[in-house]
Amino acid sequence: MRSRVTLVLAITAVVLGGVLLVPTAYARLASDDSGGGGGGGTSSVAAPAPAPPPPPTLAAGPVSVSFKGEFFSWALMDRKTGKISGSPNMTATSSTESMIKAWIVSDYLRQLGDKEPSAAMKEAARVAIVDSNDGAANKVYAAAGGSYKASSSSIPDPVIQRAIKICGLTDTKRGNVKPYTGFWSFTRMSPRDAVRVGDCIADGKAAGQKWTKWVLDQMSKVKGTTAAKDQRPSSGGGRWGIIDGLPKSITAQGPVSIKNGWTPIYGDGTWHVNCLAVTGKWSLAVMLRYPIRTGLDYGAKVCASVATQLVTPQPGAALKVPQQPVGKL
Repeated sequence: MRSRVTLVLAITAVVLGGVLLVPTAYARLASDDSGGGGGGGTSSVAAPAPAPPPPPTLAAGPVSVSFKGEFFSWALMDRKTGKISGSPNMTATSSTESMIKAWIVSDYLRQLGDKEPSAAMKEAARVAIVDSNDGAANKVYAAAGGSYKASSSSIPDPVIQRAIKICGLTDTKRGNVKPYTGFWSFTRMSPRDAVRVGDCIADGKAAGQKWTKWVLDQMSKVKGTTAAKDQRPSSGGGRWGIIDGLPKSITAQGPVSIKNGWTPIYGDGTWHVNCLAVTGKWSLAVMLRYPIRTGLDYGAKVCASVATQLVTPQPGAALKVPQQPVGKL
């Protein structure tokens, strides 16, 4: 009797278990069905979407320019790391010309602290950068404590000495070209130091907390071309060079602050052309001397070419995406 009862109970358990197991097994089979008609019980896992590439920037790399002149040098600072790269002669110097006006304005404004300059002095500071106006720069230079009275380069100029100290310059010295000794435009500076000045302005050390944004904003608003109509005896168009060599993929990321310097009036028969540009990521300077007959536009194009060659990644370059393995369950 006990054996018969046991058999009945066992059969009942099998039947009930089958009822419970069949739906579960069916659901499992349905979930394993890939819909491909006989997938063998396996399923492919889609490769994860690749991370978007970082936005283009300027980075150290080879630069090749067919340059015809006596001096060509450039330097690039990665502002995130502070590393400076450039041409083999990036420590060699040339006259700054109007490129140094951005520092002169910054030096003056920093000394004001939280004070406002007079309307006339603020306008002079603005046009010294935006229009590269020499007369305005002279007023700001004098207000900053600059002096033309030195008779030799051994006498320190306070404005330039502060640039050396505050920005950590190592190659810069006062110009000593008679009869221009003491003039701010003939300060001798290397591209390596020029990118340090750009960084110094952008990080706030040059102009101070209150005025840094204002200075960078004026530098982003520099106007005028290399055309004769934009070039005047004591001011001129300075929006050219590095800015022209940057693709929209970089300029669209935010304002590019620039200040160029240029003059053929030096007595040595050459154009002295300098280009400086700075963003939140990098600071780039190109400095040139070449025959006057070649024209200003030539120097502008050389500066643009250097910038274009340092763009990373290069426009149109194929993006290499690593292949992801396809997993199976």
